[in-house]
Amino acid sequence: MYNLHQMTWEEVANAVQSGIDTAVLPIGATEQHGPHMGCGMDTSIAHTLCSDAAAQSPIILLPTLPYGCSIGHSKRWPGTMALSPKTLIDVLCDLGDWVQSAGIRRLIFVNGHVTNEAPLRCALEMLRAKHDGFMVAIVHTARVSERVQKAHFNDAEDWHANDAETALMMALHPDMVRDDKLAAADDPDRTDGCIFSHPVNRTSTNGVTGQPSAATKAKGAQLYEWMLADLTELLRTAAKEEAPLNQSYHQSVLSGE
Repeated sequence: MYNLHQMTWEEVANAVQSGIDTAVLPIGATEQHGPHMGCGMDTSIAHTLCSDAAAQSPIILLPTLPYGCSIGHSKRWPGTMALSPKTLIDVLCDLGDWVQSAGIRRLIFVNGHVTNEAPLRCALEMLRAKHDGFMVAIVHTARVSERVQKAHFNDAEDWHANDAETALMMALHPDMVRDDKLAAADDPDRTDGCIFSHPVNRTSTNGVTGQPSAATKAKGAQLYEWMLADLTELLRTAAKEEAPLNQSYHQSVLSGE
């Protein structure tokens, strides 16, 4: 396994020179997850999933980013520590610059928090425009495949700290789940028919959307098995991908070349 956190600079250089030129950056968040689950849930799943998938894939695993764009959770419930969208874009672009400078040709953001999506997309656009031929992808842990997405959305469209997330933590990090709080933690999705995207303080009474009381360790283990298999397959494929055409980003056809 190529874990950058544990590698020396010589080992990084040797890996890249040998053809291991794809890196994965797990990205989570630090935010409230209802009365029944720890604030590091998103980071824990991104880190665990990427670590396990990287152990089976020809990629370099980068240290997990534990903060994300969680400002939609409001300051109603203590524990959320959020970056603004602009700050997250800057952080990702800075990291991408350093990744590219190491000779790595492909960077995959594996995102464990839904509302990191817009900053991630902005960073992707900026990095691929700045570094011609540098390939950047975004993969969401909850949407890595159709079966994984269906399980996450099973009890709510605007889900959070729900059945799926709680079950995953029961299976992977049970110390983050407060079993005695589960029975009263359920809160319905109130966003059906809404035109506006409302912050969580205006859609949930306790920071939850969904039915964490329905979660079981067995359901979480099955869901994680799918997530790991599907992400591992995706990473192996990505590590071999080349652009369909080899044409310069900066060279205009008007130059005649």
